[in-house]
Amino acid sequence: MSKTTKLDPITLEILWNRLIAVVNEQAAALMRTSFTTIVRESGDLSAGVFDTRGNMIAQAVTGTPGHINAMATCIHYFLAEYPADTLQPGDVLITNDPQKTSGHLHDFTVITPIFSGDGLLVGFFGNTCHALDIGGRGMGTDARSVYEEGLFVPITRLYMAGEENRELFKLIAANCRAPEPVIGDIHAQVVANDVGGQYLLQFMEEFELETLEPLADEIISRSENAMREAIAKLPDGDYSNEVFSDGYEAPVKLAVTIRKRGDELEVDWAGSSPESGYGINVVLNYTHAYTTYALKCALAPEVPNNEGSFRPVRVVAPERSILNAQHPAPVCGRHILGHFLPGAIFGALAEALPERVLAEGAANIWSMQLSGKQDDGSLWTYVWFSTGGTGARPTTDGISSTAFPSGISGVPAEVIESLAPIHIFKREYRTDSGGPGKFRGGLGQTMDVGVTNGHPWTFSALFDRTRYPAAGYAGGEPGALAHIELSDGTVIDQKGMREFPPDMRISLGLPGGGGFFSPAERDPEAVAEDVVDGLVSVEAARDRYGVVIDPKTLEVDTDATAKLRE
Repeated sequence: MSKTTKLDPITLEILWNRLIAVVNEQAAALMRTSFTTIVRESGDLSAGVFDTRGNMIAQAVTGTPGHINAMATCIHYFLAEYPADTLQPGDVLITNDPQKTSGHLHDFTVITPIFSGDGLLVGFFGNTCHALDIGGRGMGTDARSVYEEGLFVPITRLYMAGEENRELFKLIAANCRAPEPVIGDIHAQVVANDVGGQYLLQFMEEFELETLEPLADEIISRSENAMREAIAKLPDGDYSNEVFSDGYEAPVKLAVTIRKRGDELEVDWAGSSPESGYGINVVLNYTHAYTTYALKCALAPEVPNNEGSFRPVRVVAPERSILNAQHPAPVCGRHILGHFLPGAIFGALAEALPERVLAEGAANIWSMQLSGKQDDGSLWTYVWFSTGGTGARPTTDGISSTAFPSGISGVPAEVIESLAPIHIFKREYRTDSGGPGKFRGGLGQTMDVGVTNGHPWTFSALFDRTRYPAAGYAGGEPGALAHIELSDGTVIDQKGMREFPPDMRISLGLPGGGGFFSPAERDPEAVAEDVVDGLVSVEAARDRYGVVIDPKTLEVDTDATAKLRE
């Protein structure tokens, strides 16, 4: 296919699906070769293919918006540092620069140029993964600058003409508490891009594509047009909302105004809190990532996520605000606030698009890092993710213990316990944590955790919603607040790193999502089913839903319910 060949719709659909298969193979290779459960179990990664100009054409079906959408914009920084005509086969580029990629040092982005057999650059593959450790204070919010948060790797060559940059690998390994899985995952990122490149070249040969540009232009322009059509259906005007987070030293306000004019949107986060002195700040690239994701969810979820879908949307936030933090502000816990952004946007659009939004959910994932010493004095560290419930939707209940907007998966207790001296004593749904409504919010979970090797240990608390619950919509009630309590009775209500004696245990109560519509509208039989399943207590069924459940049979007392609901 030449550069001027016009693509008919059938051919385009075939090529598109094959291209998606290529990036899915890239992501699968990354997950299968990863050394950590962060990637292979939780899916905290992104994978995508770009044309030679740095435009993202397609992404893998797995991956988080904070990685995918940030990676879609970050490749232009790579090309500014290493222009395409300076690259050669076997080159691989890497960085964890928070301002230019996905917002904190724990995420490595690896970009690989792909060359044809004739030595012609045909595109790029990129992926982003969360590293188990990056040195510094560890994964927490206590640092007062990015310099305290770990090793900063500027955009540089990881491989040069097929030869690894051994000095860089040595430097990274020397700065990590767990060098083997960190270096192992970087190698997995390189391999994944190579796998994607091999499949891409096979794909291009099979369909006689001399270059990706005609296909990229068609995909990107169609995506842009579809996104513009979806935006145009929203009435012109300004849509505003405010949400609050626990913050660190003080509560944080996130204020948004969506200005819709014609087929374009400007999303302005002016009015949000100023930059924090602790590691909860968000860089603009990450703010852009979760803003564009939320808008696509509400307006055009069926449109492919690529360069075209971003073009009609402009995202702005004042410099030195908490959503446009400037170097060297600490940013390690940037996801805590970044995951609140879709809820803020949905709240702004709720009146205009009540059928297209979710009530507020737990928002941020709880990234839990436990660290300590082994019997031989060596250090161990382990990170895993947990989440509360999503908000209810206008047609169905929220989803329990499911990450939205990140999409991160939980890790089975058996896997955690096999890889670190950690014991999970209890892990179950948190009864009554879902916000009541005609459609109930998703439940959070309760988890009791301790360490088994008899040594003191450290816990990094990256959580939220201990003060501001997930709001319900259209008469729905809020979800339950988060609750963290130690086995000695101490309640933790502030972020930060804490050291514990060997026998200390933590009980984590993750928050629930908000409900949708009044709980008085919920079908009594649905309430009874929730009681049977242990999701709602008999007391909450009566007091919050107006449904009387016989405690012996767990069936609805129809007469008593009718009287209570009068």
